Amino acid sequence: MSLDTASRPGKTGTDELVPSRYALRVGEIDVLVISDGVFPLAAATLATNADPADLSAWLDDRLQSPDVYKWPLNVVVVRSGGRTVLIDSGAGSEFPDFPGVGQLAKRLDAARIDPASVTDVVLTHLHVDHVGGLLADGLRGRLRPDVPIHLAAAEAEFWSSPDFSRNTFGGFPHVLRSAEERFVDKYRSQLRPFEKEYEVAPGVVVCRTGGHTRGHSVVRFASGGDRLTFLGDAVFQDHFDRPDWYNGFDHDPEEAVRVRVRLLRELAAAREPLVAAHVSFPYGRVAVAGDVFRWIPTMWEY
Repeated sequence: MSLDTASRPGKTGTDELVPSRYALRVGEIDVLVISDGVFPLAAATLATNADPADLSAWLDDRLQSPDVYKWPLNVVVVRSGGRTVLIDSGAGSEFPDFPGVGQLAKRLDAARIDPASVTDVVLTHLHVDHVGGLLADGLRGRLRPDVPIHLAAAEAEFWSSPDFSRNTFGGFPHVLRSAEERFVDKYRSQLRPFEKEYEVAPGVVVCRTGGHTRGHSVVRFASGGDRLTFLGDAVFQDHFDRPDWYNGFDHDPEEAVRVRVRLLRELAAAREPLVAAHVSFPYGRVAVAGDVFRWIPTMWEY
């Protein structure tokens, strides 16, 4: 059984039984988490250094297929101080054999967000499932032609001569490289690299962490006494239970582990809510559970 997120006959193309977005406020900051869809990949990509029996047990404990795991793909739109910030852009049309992803343009329309209203774009990193939307016709031609795109300088530097030798899964390097090259060719003049952190809008600060990629970044929101962090690809669903598992797309697996453990411990100590690109429920908290962690989805207010 799966949820029916398709458009319904007789209705507009943006009507879905499941709206695929979740709105919340961080003080005076409006945050909208939008699903770009789900991406079915080989389950082994979740944990390339795991004992296969341990990974199989983790999947079985969650009643998941032992072969394929559906990665959720979350994008965030933030409004603060008169600015509208798009954080990541989904997969676009880069994977035509996977029609379940690349939904962002349609879902922005459903949320009544005009891409032309976006004042800034932030990219957590340059993997294809985060920049692909900017290459797709549904979004590319509708953004402001001069919209600034913020990313860590180290990320841009890495992709000038990418090294995939430490990627433990080894999949999709040609796809990753192709998307990045086309992205830079299209948007080079709009890139606004930062070194360590940059405040994009009031209370919206993008911070380089490294790990998953050399210039991977997270985005922190703060207003009044409220806080929220968008972790990008610093954590995947299995990392609450097994933070030591290497994701197949980590460019520096050992550093990725150090980064995620540090971030999760910080967020647990502060009881701060988080969003992540590939965590299924778009909003929740993390708690320390011995040597590992526990994911606590927020109660859905409906």
